[in-house]
Amino acid sequence: MKTILAAYPGVLKGTGSSILSALQDLSVAFWPCRYKMEKHLQVISVLQWVISFLAMGAACTVLLIYMFCTDCWLISAIYTAWLIVDWNTPKRGGRRSSWVRNWTVWTYFRDYFPIRLIKTHNLLPSRNYIFGYHPHGIFCFGAFCNFGTEATGFTKKFPGIKPSLATLAGNFRMPVLRDYLMSGGICPVNKNSIDYLLSCNGTGNAVVIVVGGASESLQCAPGLNTVTLKNRKGFVRLALQRGSDLVPVYSFGENDAYKQVIFEEGTYWRTIQKRLQKIIGFAPCLFHGCGLFFGNSWGIVPYGNPITTVVGEPITVPKIEDPTEEMVDLYHAMYIRSLQDLFDRYKTRFGLKESDVLYIQ
Repeated sequence: MKTILAAYPGVLKGTGSSILSALQDLSVAFWPCRYKMEKHLQVISVLQWVISFLAMGAACTVLLIYMFCTDCWLISAIYTAWLIVDWNTPKRGGRRSSWVRNWTVWTYFRDYFPIRLIKTHNLLPSRNYIFGYHPHGIFCFGAFCNFGTEATGFTKKFPGIKPSLATLAGNFRMPVLRDYLMSGGICPVNKNSIDYLLSCNGTGNAVVIVVGGASESLQCAPGLNTVTLKNRKGFVRLALQRGSDLVPVYSFGENDAYKQVIFEEGTYWRTIQKRLQKIIGFAPCLFHGCGLFFGNSWGIVPYGNPITTVVGEPITVPKIEDPTEEMVDLYHAMYIRSLQDLFDRYKTRFGLKESDVLYIQ
């Protein structure tokens, strides 16, 4: 008996610590599986957003039409009637849902890259703001995660400020997709919608506009820091008309999510891209990321490179109902300088070299 106790002292002495040690060893043994499971969930969360953006609208439209030809026609009829009644809701502030914005899936989306939101200055809830987001990238992952969800804690970092990410108005003509987008506080990027948020919705509103738009997406590729801004002055004019402060925002790493084939100006394929852009509203880019199952293969899953979104210092803008061109040019130049300073101040902190330059075209 004494021999047995000597061989297993933990039976009578230190039993609790021995059990705890065993449990810790067990958790370490299962950790690789847990890590892989989290990585899979992160990939799925990003992939569902990409597929939703690319195909949900078209798929739901086809499904709605098909259901009219089946025994489920009544469901389609009711939804179509609701669609007609609710048609102008996106132009009137939308229909955001705090529940959707706080879905756990968005934390996996955030952690895949990962995406971070950096606050540099306080924003007053007594003012309205227009955020200029740069660069566009392919899918604006940073813009969506930071301003279309609460994954990076926007409302905690900027208390009293309600963000509304503006995207293509055509998306809000698609059944189901429109409701999905509105639930995240996303609105159409047109004058009526933005004007409503800045003039009829009180204060503390921040409309996020991806200024470069579809044209800028044709210039994005890893290592490129190019924004389309010189001739984009409409957002500045709108800010003056509504007395909303301008806030430059730059996302370091947004262009690193995909690799793209960039065609030179004047080539046949470049001409086709621009023509399609005018017809459908966005630029059809030839891009690829990594594969779903093998990281070294090609696919539509973005590369897991960090994206850091820095919200700069607000530019105080007076309210002028009919601003002159000189006044618009003045504040546009101030905005460009502020964006350039923001880029230069933070570029070395987030993966760029001191010699890297922001090209504004």
